[in-house]
Amino acid sequence: MKSVFVVTLTFLFFVNLYSQEKTFPQPRIEFNPPVYVCCKTDIPIVVDGKLDEKMWGDTEWTDYFVDIEGALKPLPRFKTRAKMLWDNKYFYIAAEMEEPDLWATLRQRDTIIFYDNDFEVFIDPDGDTHKYYEIEFNAYKTVWDLLLIKPYRDANKREQIVFNSWDINGLQLGVHLNGTINNPGDRDTGWTFEMAIPWTALRESYSNTGAPKDGEQWRINFSRVEWKLKTSGDNYKKEINPSTGKPYPEDNWVWAPTGLINIHYPEMWGYVQFSNAVSGREKIEFEKKEFENAKWVMRKLYYSEKTFYMNNQAYTNDVSKLDMLDMIVDGYIWPPKIEATTNFFEAVLVSSDGKEIISIKNDGEVRVNK
Repeated sequence: MKSVFVVTLTFLFFVNLYSQEKTFPQPRIEFNPPVYVCCKTDIPIVVDGKLDEKMWGDTEWTDYFVDIEGALKPLPRFKTRAKMLWDNKYFYIAAEMEEPDLWATLRQRDTIIFYDNDFEVFIDPDGDTHKYYEIEFNAYKTVWDLLLIKPYRDANKREQIVFNSWDINGLQLGVHLNGTINNPGDRDTGWTFEMAIPWTALRESYSNTGAPKDGEQWRINFSRVEWKLKTSGDNYKKEINPSTGKPYPEDNWVWAPTGLINIHYPEMWGYVQFSNAVSGREKIEFEKKEFENAKWVMRKLYYSEKTFYMNNQAYTNDVSKLDMLDMIVDGYIWPPKIEATTNFFEAVLVSSDGKEIISIKNDGEVRVNK
């Protein structure tokens, strides 16, 4: 009798385990990306990492970075913040990072730089979450730049989505160390950098070969990877977690939190609005575009479709099965029209005046057509 009881409990455990609904990974925080107005510089920027030009002094900082999961996790141990400027040739990015132990090991270009402490830049010019750029570098100025056709979550097994061979031709990078690198014998205070990205290098995702127009908005994020270190002789090494025998997981500190440990959710990145105003001369307000709220609702529909597919091995054209039938999207006709097959869906949302169409597909690409 005892063995029958054990077998029954085991059977019920596995039935319950496999009957639980699967959920597509999605942000666990509210949709509230930070915003920034990037003003113009009318004087040349010397890209040496020191940020000592007057124009940088006139330029606002971003908010201090937070954990990639946002308010779900404590604030970072060390402060990080960034600034942005532009001129007709370059997009300038600068940042300062508190760091008591300057450390780097990698010197070969296009190696996996986040194995060191690093800074990372992500740029999606048209905000469709596809064809975006990633640039990583460490305190040695070793760069890893790559082009992603789409986020990893949306790739099929036979598809190449990452192009490591892509380089930002003409990239300028300057790093300034406030301390000595790889020297546990002293106490450092941090590091700063300046970066100049030529507009012409972004043509894979940006139709204009020149600078953005006044008021144009891009989706951008910054990330800082920070490892726990310990002294090892006259250098540092990653601290080992005794319970796993492996290094502690890295910290990911970002400008725009994604609400999960995955930076490749471009829909959660910050908004950067380019302005023709010269930095420091006038205050320019960020202008939120109404269709961004509609894009976010369509993104939630995408998450729901992905979850439905995980549990039914097919997509659906029935919004009620996605628990989104009663949504209200100001200025748009809800529900959207959905075409769906086993392995494909496309949802189309039309504005109330019929002048704007927002669409999203199973591969996550979102489009706004006017």
